[in-house]
Amino acid sequence: MENSKEMRGWLDDLGLDHPLVIAGPCSAETEDQVLRIAHELKDTDVTYLRAGIWKPRTRPGNFEGVGALGLKWLQKAKEETGMLTATEVANAAHVQLALEHDIDLLWIGARSTVSPFIVQEIADALKGTDKVVLVKNPVNPDLSLWLGGIERLYTADIKKLGVIHRGFSTYEKTKYRNIPEWQLAIELQNRFPDLPLICDPSHITGKRDMIFDVSQTALDLNFDGLMIETHDDPDNAWSDAAQQVTPATLISIMQDLKIRKESDAEAEYNNKLGMLRAQIDVIDNGLIDTMGKRMKISDEIGQLKKQKNVAVLQSKRWNEILGRMILEGQERGLSEEFILKMFKAIHQESINHQEKILKA
Repeated sequence: MENSKEMRGWLDDLGLDHPLVIAGPCSAETEDQVLRIAHELKDTDVTYLRAGIWKPRTRPGNFEGVGALGLKWLQKAKEETGMLTATEVANAAHVQLALEHDIDLLWIGARSTVSPFIVQEIADALKGTDKVVLVKNPVNPDLSLWLGGIERLYTADIKKLGVIHRGFSTYEKTKYRNIPEWQLAIELQNRFPDLPLICDPSHITGKRDMIFDVSQTALDLNFDGLMIETHDDPDNAWSDAAQQVTPATLISIMQDLKIRKESDAEAEYNNKLGMLRAQIDVIDNGLIDTMGKRMKISDEIGQLKKQKNVAVLQSKRWNEILGRMILEGQERGLSEEFILKMFKAIHQESINHQEKILKA
């Protein structure tokens, strides 16, 4: 698969003067609920009304969607509001039902993307379709697996393609439900700059009060749109209540987001500069997070040294680290002077942490 301007065709044909917005409830719960939300989102920046019909839950026993009945509700919402519709499919049977109910956009979820067998089954069922098909990143940060899903659909002669970045699972406790790992989305964007890239801040954050900031970061990184879960009564939603916003909040978010536009050579330069700076911001935030984790380990070392009455400074260990880091840095184009300054500062902060523990 090679990058091509034609990849953006379906998105460009919408003629939007703002980022693409896909919004609606995590789960279709009742016909009234779907229709209420649809009418509240009508005449806003939302182009596609989304609703989960089949909900793959981590553990059985939770609400797993209303099933095919919900497709009729989406159809009715489309008839009443004129909005395009979208839902997730996870097998050939889902695809067939979605096509029978004229759903306009289908996406493959993160749990499905991890399995080439599932993606191939969906690709075969959709072969030659004119529907828009988006692929969410796999649960784990595996760029090849993500691209492989797109390639299987591309090989099935599906022209209207795109990807959704919804973050990645991690065993670490972080402020995110799924850590963004923005660099993977950036790498995908670098390889296929014309493949529409949508951010799903609802699943990245897991918290409605973080959706704006993640959405802004995505737009700063030149994402093409957002998928935001929207419910008229989020606190009482049947699934993922904490990450859904009201239609009024969604409208406010879209009004407050800063969106860069390309109009001339100067604007294109500023747009490119802004995107590169946004990438640096993402990396810098990662550095701070990594340093915080490193110092927590230093604290644990300090506790061990205190128990055994061992001196904080271990010169032999420090010299080994410094020598290794200088060599590692040189391989990445970093000067010895820079590595020395940086690791001396890190080492001093680590000593400060340990001394504080020993004196406590």
